[in-house]
Amino acid sequence: MNTISSPAAKSRLVERLDALYEYDREPVSENKLHGWKTFIAMFSGEHIAGTEFVLGPLMVMHGVSAFDFFVGLFFGNILAVLSWAFFCAPVGVKTRLTIYWQLRKMCGPYLTVAYSAFYAFILCLMAGAMINVATTAVSIPFNIPNPDFVAGDMLPSVSWIALAVIVGVVVTLLAVLGFEKIAFFSKVCAPWMVFVFFAAAIAVLPDLGLTKTGDFWQVFNDKIFTGVPIGNNSKYTLWHVIGFAWLCNATQHIGMADITVFRYAKKWTQGFASAFGMFLGHYGAWIASGVLCAAFLAAGNTNPQPGTIALFGAGLAGAICVVIAGWTTANPTMYRAGLAIQVATPNWKRWKVTFAAGIFMIIAACIPAVNANLDRIIGYYGLFFMPLGACIFIDIWVLPKLGLKSNYAEYKNLLISWPAALTWAMSFMFSVFLYGKDHYEWLSKLLEGRQPAWLAAIKADLLFLVAPEWIVAVTLYLLFSIIQQKSSKNQMNEK
Repeated sequence: MNTISSPAAKSRLVERLDALYEYDREPVSENKLHGWKTFIAMFSGEHIAGTEFVLGPLMVMHGVSAFDFFVGLFFGNILAVLSWAFFCAPVGVKTRLTIYWQLRKMCGPYLTVAYSAFYAFILCLMAGAMINVATTAVSIPFNIPNPDFVAGDMLPSVSWIALAVIVGVVVTLLAVLGFEKIAFFSKVCAPWMVFVFFAAAIAVLPDLGLTKTGDFWQVFNDKIFTGVPIGNNSKYTLWHVIGFAWLCNATQHIGMADITVFRYAKKWTQGFASAFGMFLGHYGAWIASGVLCAAFLAAGNTNPQPGTIALFGAGLAGAICVVIAGWTTANPTMYRAGLAIQVATPNWKRWKVTFAAGIFMIIAACIPAVNANLDRIIGYYGLFFMPLGACIFIDIWVLPKLGLKSNYAEYKNLLISWPAALTWAMSFMFSVFLYGKDHYEWLSKLLEGRQPAWLAAIKADLLFLVAPEWIVAVTLYLLFSIIQQKSSKNQMNEK
């Protein structure tokens, strides 16, 4: 008799999976907290990762100049680190709750389910992009051609899809194992990935004409970050780079999604561990991957996919690095997605919903347009989720100082918080309107000749709207909360 397939064996497997408890609905206990090493490894592993092989080349394709790239990334990443350290980490340490259960207390169950559904969708999309990245490297030894989204290929080959399924299953299994296993995976992988990224870039610099240090700036200006867009891509400036570096993970830091991660931190100052991910990953690795992309194109190649440019720069080690880099980003992303879906499916165990999310992730991995438009997708999703992070900031730190109640929806047993709902909708629509009036043809025609001069003069890209939207959100939520709670008090007094 096959003991593995027997009912008793299956029952034991389910019991072991059910035991993978992640404090999904209550504060993390003191004995489960982690120190600096865990968070340094997690941020390094997640952000020296698959996205860097996509976003660095996208900067090259959008014609960023060398000065704008180096300076813009520096200041944009500083803003991101400060956002994690002063906005996100203090809330995570104070509440010890996932973002979903914090929102439930503040917004009520209806809005929380809506947030969780939208967030799980986006997380699966992002994880799918990383599976795509990893598969572009796995496909190389099998001589399976990678999809060329530049040429307009809608779907990859059947054999490529089969590889993506295998890679996706591995990532899903790791995500099912939970926070500690993901942290351990990052600790093992993060240190050597940095060296492979940088070694690959250094190896191809002579191909671009850099043979002595005195030529560094000239080569970077003339051969890599030329300031000239490639193809039909729009031109990115200093402000685009600053905005993108900050907006890239806005959902996680000022959008507060990473309180799910920082609930395991011993101190709020561990939010500064994000600097390792930002400056090794979103600075050094973006530069390195941009160099690889430029060298790959200069050699007469086309379709600069992550796996092929890494193989070009560092051989087999580069291809392996791309696979692991895709996993170290996809793993925590899928972990978050599993927690998000569980909010809408409370009777399901986390491992079950993580497997369900894994199916959608694999489907997203097989859509080349996801990676081709990753910068825009990241921009939209950052602005979409940020308002509720602003609401959490006001709810926890400001309302008590004004004599108002935090977690008012829980206090009043409300199904939905109208201040949070209106703030979320109005803040995001504010950004969509400012961007769309010059970029959506239907809206441009509707407003033609009807805009006041001062409004027409505002030319806002998605990447410029992080701070304006956050200011609008905190202002609206504070105003609406005062109205809601003062009105409730007046009604009580009348009775």
